[in-house]
Amino acid sequence: MDFISILSIFVLACFVGYYVVWSVTPALHTPLMAVTNAISSVIIVGALIAAAASGSAGAKWLGLIAVVLASVNIFGGFA
Repeated sequence: MDFISILSIFVLACFVGYYVVWSVTPALHTPLMAVTNAISSVIIVGALIAAAASGSAGAKWLGLIAVVLASVNIFGGFA
């Protein structure tokens, strides 16, 4: 994948995640956050695979950013 494709997927995922979390009712917020912690672990694995498979430095930096942001989500959910 080229850099623009990876960046587009990253930006779209950010927008979708934002709208999903903020449009849910308060009663479902806690189960949703538990599921997002599980999804974040999958994102970390995917980001590591994508960063390892790409040859460009930009894609590796985006993979690092994805790992850091997903880690913050996981660790923040358990705090």
